[in-house]
Amino acid sequence: MDKPKFAVLGDIHGNWEALSAVLADAERENVQRYVCVGDVVGYNADPEQCVERIMALDCVTVRGNHDHYCAHDMSLRSFHPLAAKVMRWTRDRLSADQVDYLSNLRMSCTVNGFLMVHSTLDMPDKWGYVFKALEAESHFAYQTTTLCFHGHTHVPAVFEKGSRVERLQPEKISITLGRKYFINVGSVGQPRDGNPDASYVIYDAAARQVRFRRVPYDIATAQAKIRAASLPDRLAVRLELGR
Repeated sequence: MDKPKFAVLGDIHGNWEALSAVLADAERENVQRYVCVGDVVGYNADPEQCVERIMALDCVTVRGNHDHYCAHDMSLRSFHPLAAKVMRWTRDRLSADQVDYLSNLRMSCTVNGFLMVHSTLDMPDKWGYVFKALEAESHFAYQTTTLCFHGHTHVPAVFEKGSRVERLQPEKISITLGRKYFINVGSVGQPRDGNPDASYVIYDAAARQVRFRRVPYDIATAQAKIRAASLPDRLAVRLELGR
């Protein structure tokens, strides 16, 4: 098995400016492969452009809840009204090919010996949130690899099986074989940890090391696009707050 350097992206949410900045940073870091833990669309104003870029990268991607509901004509009653409004808007923007791509994404998958899921492996279709170490325990029962990447909360974090302490975005961690790590890569397109810079991780398979990256991007342009599309202004404001 080859051991390349991976850029692990997640929660892009239609933010073209953030995605472009992250991909440029990954290229400077000599990344060889790209993977994504889901939610390519939602919240921001460039869903179709982001889907096309992910497809062109040959980026292995799992299905997020926004990907799922934007690609299927399903009830949005369980969503916050802001998210539901953007999902309806996004449905109208996506091409048939893009909808087909999103609708065929798997809930989880294995790549080069590590797992990926948007939420948790125990109930990936229920879109559960993991903020605390205790909330990760049910997931670990289904994790068969040392390493699993996820997203969904938009908050970068490291959970280790058997530890009651969650580490919020250390600069880097070394992966010890025989242990289990559940790593949230944060959000490219809508960070919620108080830092507005786009978040992703680089996994160096040869060195068995995960590095968290934060990348500044053109927030003002992303905000202007949200407002020009008449999407909820709160979505524009939260980009500069990182919440």
